[in-house]
Amino acid sequence: MTVSTTSILQQRSRPPRRIRGRVFRSPTAIIALVWLVGLVIASLTGPLWLRYGPLEQDLSAVLQGPSAAHILGTDELGRDMLSRIITAAAPTLLIALITPIVAILITVPITLWAARRERAETVVNRISEIVLSLPGTVIILAFIAAVGTNMPLVMAAFGVLVFGAMYKVFFGQAKSLHKQLYVEAAAVDGVRPMVASIRHVLPNMSTTVIVQFVLLFGAAIGLQAGLAFIGLGAQPPEPTWGGMIQTASSFIFQQPWLMIPTGAVLALTIIAANSLADVLAGGTAMPPPLVSIRRKKKPTDAEVPAASNVSTGAAAASVALASDAPASDAALTAPGELVIRDLVIGVDDGPALVTGVSMRVRPGTVMGLVGESGCGKSVTSYSLLGLLSPGLSVRSGVISWGGVDLARADEKTLAKVRGHEIAYISQEPTRALDPMFTISWQLAAAVKRLRGVRGSEAKRIAGELLTDVGIIDVPRVLKSYPHQISGGMAQRVAIALALAGTPKLLIADEPTTALDVTVQAEILGLLRGLIADRGMSIILVTHDLGVVADLCDEVSVMYAGQIVETGSVRDVLVRPEHPYTMALLAADPHAILDFEGTTRLASIPGQVPLPGSMTSGCRFADRCRFARDECLGEVPLMPRIAGDGGVRCVRRDEVQGRQDEWRLPVTTLGEER
Repeated sequence: MTVSTTSILQQRSRPPRRIRGRVFRSPTAIIALVWLVGLVIASLTGPLWLRYGPLEQDLSAVLQGPSAAHILGTDELGRDMLSRIITAAAPTLLIALITPIVAILITVPITLWAARRERAETVVNRISEIVLSLPGTVIILAFIAAVGTNMPLVMAAFGVLVFGAMYKVFFGQAKSLHKQLYVEAAAVDGVRPMVASIRHVLPNMSTTVIVQFVLLFGAAIGLQAGLAFIGLGAQPPEPTWGGMIQTASSFIFQQPWLMIPTGAVLALTIIAANSLADVLAGGTAMPPPLVSIRRKKKPTDAEVPAASNVSTGAAAASVALASDAPASDAALTAPGELVIRDLVIGVDDGPALVTGVSMRVRPGTVMGLVGESGCGKSVTSYSLLGLLSPGLSVRSGVISWGGVDLARADEKTLAKVRGHEIAYISQEPTRALDPMFTISWQLAAAVKRLRGVRGSEAKRIAGELLTDVGIIDVPRVLKSYPHQISGGMAQRVAIALALAGTPKLLIADEPTTALDVTVQAEILGLLRGLIADRGMSIILVTHDLGVVADLCDEVSVMYAGQIVETGSVRDVLVRPEHPYTMALLAADPHAILDFEGTTRLASIPGQVPLPGSMTSGCRFADRCRFARDECLGEVPLMPRIAGDGGVRCVRRDEVQGRQDEWRLPVTTLGEER
């Protein structure tokens, strides 16, 4: 009745394929469809071409075998077997459809709901286990005793009883699909959870749903025949396949042939349903190969905005934000300005992952958020849109945007911000794009939702967005599926999706990490152009200090969930004051040639501490070459010695300008303490 776990996993691993094409390429599926549809058509048109009626008796021709008059013989009352089998086909098949329809209509919505809500998942899991433990045969028999042999109602009850088994098959796939980046991207664009589930998760489950539908259809046919065989189906003289098999069993010794026609038709019908399900679950078609793209010309120096356009005192604001001033002035922020104050994000009933993060992103500027993996950069960026993973929450702090505190905003308020005012560009664009739909459909759908325009206008804007992000062959790309375009072009499409709602702030989570150097330069040039043309601000989450130097106006360096240094790009990268920033610069392959005699990149001993092991003192002390006993106490974010901004180091006066000491041979690192 259900597909095995192996089959489901195989379906997940393959790219989506058109089910219709798969069916019509398979002779088995074609034969199965012809048999099932042919039976229904023959049954419905039977009165027009059958020689005898299903109830017409001929007592002179009782229990006869095949003959010219009766092709499949006659039964114990001389009724024509062909007429009775054909007449019973349509009611049997059409009533059997009730079971999978009821099961799918109940199971799919509940599964989609449970897969995206942790509490709902717990409740529905318990309910499905209870349903699975019920004795289905006993319940069906009791139901028949209560309502009679009303087959439509019995088949509907059977559909309810298989909820538990169907849910177990669907839930794992739905849960996995809800974690895909293209579903998260839909949430970023402001799509409601259920709409995102129906639009992006359900189509990717379509093969599994259809396979289960067909298999359950075959099971319902068998159940009808079984109930009729024991006398609980439609009552005589109405013909049923199960009733005719029961009659044939009574005369098995007088006329063995009587069992063969009905039994063969019933068996072939169930085999046809199962064979069709096998074809739908299989298929080995491969996706089309990747296509080449034309590269956009690298922007000239005149097109690149200067990093010096940051207003005086902009970086110094980050230190002021870390002060003990109250956070009630969220409404005083300028339009298009993001202010984060004392943000704390933690695991429910667990340790904090991000503590005391404060940051100001002014309109038209780029804020770089840098640090090693595990330092809290992505968690911080997710919190701006209310998209923290289940189990994580904002414990305290303020995220001020347009007079609204996003840290405490409800889902309705966040939906007005996502995509419309703040957009997100993911690290892996090919996963952020839904493989089931063309680029045109996805872009047009986003434009319709975020700009409130109609279909033709949405398609026109979609084409303009692709042109704006430097795609030359727009008509071909619009018709393409995500797997038909290269990584660089997919990243451009992801940026176009982010621009569908004319946002004022872009959150770019390592947008160039998965791209080669040439394409990285093109994407960075594109982002520069967007800042200049649209006046947007950007939060750039990255590991690459070269990208920060090339694109950013201000930098916030994160370590172990804290901002340890902040300031203008020139101040932080040329005159770093925190040992962690110095170590990152020393490990930068682009800067190693600036130091004579250095032949190896530096490395930082140890690793980022786990959230539960973070101390109240300097969190970098265990890995720092300059650490002393005074570093074990609490270290606030203090003003920089040179320039505007802040630094979280009690020895900043002593270690300033000593970043070259990190460029010693790797074997000597950590020896000086």
